[in-house]
Amino acid sequence: MTKNVRVRFAPSPTGPLHIGGVRTALFNYLFAKKHNGTFILRIEDTDQNRYVEGAEQYIIDALNWCGMPADESPVNPGNYGPYRQSERKTIYKKYADELVASGSAYYAFDTSEELDSHRKDHEANGKTFIYNWHNRLKLKNSLSLSETEVKAKLDAGEDYVIRFKSPQDETLYLKDIIRGDIKIDTNILDDKVLFKSDGMPTYHLANIVDDHLMEISHVIRGEEWLPSLALHYQLYQAFGWEAPEFAHLPLILKPTGKGKLSKRDGDKLGFPVFPLEWTDPKTGDVSRGYKEDGYFPEAMVNFLAFLGWNPGTEQEIFSLNELISDFDLERVNKSGARFDPDKTKWFNHHYMQEQDNLSLAESFKNSQPELSHIDVNYIEMVVTIIKERATFVSDFWDLSHFFFTAPTEYDEKATKKAFKEGTKAILEQVASIIEGVEDFSVETLQTEIKGWITSNEIGFGKVMMPLRLALVGALQGPDVFDIMYMIGKGETLNRTNKVISIL
Repeated sequence: MTKNVRVRFAPSPTGPLHIGGVRTALFNYLFAKKHNGTFILRIEDTDQNRYVEGAEQYIIDALNWCGMPADESPVNPGNYGPYRQSERKTIYKKYADELVASGSAYYAFDTSEELDSHRKDHEANGKTFIYNWHNRLKLKNSLSLSETEVKAKLDAGEDYVIRFKSPQDETLYLKDIIRGDIKIDTNILDDKVLFKSDGMPTYHLANIVDDHLMEISHVIRGEEWLPSLALHYQLYQAFGWEAPEFAHLPLILKPTGKGKLSKRDGDKLGFPVFPLEWTDPKTGDVSRGYKEDGYFPEAMVNFLAFLGWNPGTEQEIFSLNELISDFDLERVNKSGARFDPDKTKWFNHHYMQEQDNLSLAESFKNSQPELSHIDVNYIEMVVTIIKERATFVSDFWDLSHFFFTAPTEYDEKATKKAFKEGTKAILEQVASIIEGVEDFSVETLQTEIKGWITSNEIGFGKVMMPLRLALVGALQGPDVFDIMYMIGKGETLNRTNKVISIL
């Protein structure tokens, strides 16, 4: 690729960043890094009515947590700023005027009431009202009014919008990296509003101007922007600018495979759809986040990469560097990608095994009040034993509580299975063996107890099941000898003798 790659992720700060937005940011980031390019964060906040306090910082925090910080952003500006559209609003009027002067756009003075009346008339006749070539000369705009009338309205301060003049009877031939060749009949396009008399541009104008001035080489965005592609291409043509290459990513679908994934799907099925927890500043409502739910950022990035992209191999586990190396927009699918909550857990389980045990132990200790007085090095030893069974740090307590506290009750089904006639005598013998072990190591305990079982020709289950039940309170957990070694001789005997006394 010869051109200097510059891509942008341009969310609106209207609330928390949805998982679909994170996926768009990720694909931009991967593409930029693969081609030694620049990943830009631009905040598109021209719609101040929808602006939500804290949303911009949330977006920045989310990208940082995922390990894909922007090279240029409002908090890390480069040479193409400002990086908030609200701080760029003085830029756009010049370009809107330029389009009017070249005949590519025009002033329209129709009031919202007048346009609403036209829509109702069309609906009454079973038609759809579209403001474009077939009726613009009948409406109130600078194409149908004289220069004198237009000047008088502008001088009088009448409200207006500037509309793009979409061509009649033309065919647009567009290219999309993911979707291939696209052909569009311009007769079906409406004359979109580009600028308003309050001095604010619409998304379409601001987006094109910003992308041009920031020298964006590739626009990688969601499928929902496909209907705007024709207008955006035409705007580049009208300005005489070279258009970037476009790639429209597929939708992320509900777990059922039907319809776009939404927050309601997460609430209903019990999984987050936001990277970080979000508290609505107006209502106080809290939305769950992947971070707070115990997901590792590496797991989230890995599963997001597979929502629409396929490496063409059987490999599923990719580090961020591997994703950068292998990512290719040509391998992004056109069809929607079904979100699978179970698969996200599968990824998290894998990345759990790769985490540093001491870090996990510290997280476990901080999350569990019962562990506040326990040495973190002991907790680390426990984590090393149990983490292969865990998906989240929040699973640790259920998997390991018996390493820290003796059982106070015993699983009813397990007792019926493990406690038989003769069990008391067996446990008394085992307790005697344990008492006599001086080198209280896993290896010695195994040798002594298994040797006794074999020499006395006793079934292993008759010994190991009640012993496990005494130590754990249930027929679960890691190797019995690991448990004994970890809790020590004294505690092992206490728990065993307690069951003997009960029997």
